[in-house]
Amino acid sequence: MRTTATARKARKPETIDEYLAPLSEDKRAALEKLRKAIRAAAPKAEECISYGIPSYRLDGYLVGFGAGKHHCSFYPGTVLRDFAEDIEQYETSKGTIRFQPDSPLPASLVRRIVKARVVQNAQRRAK
Repeated sequence: MRTTATARKARKPETIDEYLAPLSEDKRAALEKLRKAIRAAAPKAEECISYGIPSYRLDGYLVGFGAGKHHCSFYPGTVLRDFAEDIEQYETSKGTIRFQPDSPLPASLVRRIVKARVVQNAQRRAK
């Protein structure tokens, strides 16, 4: 029986647990810690997979995270400009913080960033 290229592709994860399952232990642990901090800061946010990565929605897109080949990433968006001093030791780009799995983001920082995103989304929704 021949398989097509589509059939050979790995099935895309439909849940965050499915996304995390195949990761290395260190990346999975770092992202689980990040997940826990996000849930603590925004318990009403909906977990989902968006654009292939674990994401959260609350009055629109809230934050996301993912694992790269050599790092993990947290995607809170443009609110990062308000945390420039807090994140200067991390590699960043517009709306993204990259970190090593053996040095995860501090939960307190993640909670503050997520809470800022919750406020940002609520303000946008109120307009």
